[in-house]
Amino acid sequence: MAQLHLSDLRKSFGRTEVIKGLTLAIADGEFVVFVGPSGCGKSTTLRMIAGLEDATSGVISLDGRDVTHARPADRGIAMVFQSYALFPHMTVADNIGFGLQLRKQDRAMITKRVAEVAETLQLTPLLARYPRELSGGQRQRVAIGRAIIRNPTVFLFDEPLSNLDAALRVQMRLEIARLHQRLGATMVYVTHDQVEAMTLADRIVVFNDGRIEQIGAPMDLYENPANRFVAGFIGAPSMNFLPVRVSGELVESAGMTPVPVPSGKEAVTELGIRPEHLAIATEPGADLIGEIELIERLGAETCAYVRVPGQPSDLTVRLPGHTSCSPGNSVGLLVDWTRAKWFDAGGRVL
Repeated sequence: MAQLHLSDLRKSFGRTEVIKGLTLAIADGEFVVFVGPSGCGKSTTLRMIAGLEDATSGVISLDGRDVTHARPADRGIAMVFQSYALFPHMTVADNIGFGLQLRKQDRAMITKRVAEVAETLQLTPLLARYPRELSGGQRQRVAIGRAIIRNPTVFLFDEPLSNLDAALRVQMRLEIARLHQRLGATMVYVTHDQVEAMTLADRIVVFNDGRIEQIGAPMDLYENPANRFVAGFIGAPSMNFLPVRVSGELVESAGMTPVPVPSGKEAVTELGIRPEHLAIATEPGADLIGEIELIERLGAETCAYVRVPGQPSDLTVRLPGHTSCSPGNSVGLLVDWTRAKWFDAGGRVL
């Protein structure tokens, strides 16, 4: 497999700079996920790694070899796209082996390699079928097989599950995770779905506006975000944010019982609380008072959306699945202050 390095990578379209100096090292065999909102530059970066977009400046290297200006075919990289892009007139076997056919490899060798790849992806019973006879998940596995058969040094995935329904997304997510375990390959995966990022990645790279906001293991980003953007983007449901002000030795906010200013947090302007770090008070002494506006019952858990007078948006509270709360109930909320995040005016964590 391969180590992948990006050094001060930049991309401009005319006068508009969309990738603004990315530096990143990806280890051999690592599964790295690029995540961020639409238009943040994650797919453009992936396409530059693949050679489908030219870098304006900077260096892309594989195992120490500068491939910044190499042709895509010479990079030893395989890419799986959002669209399956299968040939409709070819069988599954022919679609998987097409790249080797183009290289005029021995037919017996192609047949052997197709069988090996098909077994890895549980496609053996489908080799004689055509794409129109396959489900969406099966088609995506064929597309992945077409990439695997080339023995690439790096696999690139550009939102490969976004065309699938919810159940198939979960199934294919597990298939990709198992594939990584079996192959031990270096993989770079682009998604806007943070659940995919959290469940698949060894490390997550959070993109925003053409820059990297933070890099880290999934739970490190979840528990220790570097700034407000990462704190709000990572986690579902997302973190609650309350505007606060410091008055003397107290932190105050609408509908909240004032609390002492934590040491070193005198510049705080915003408080962040994850939904699971809020609980409904059963005794007097709540930190926040509000009214339940909406209940979402998700089976194993329930999300309550609580309107606190004076707050700009409802607070999301994650509760056990069998909670007895209902819309219209007045509730007191307790904050786990040991897990709260404090942000300054620039969005930095204090």
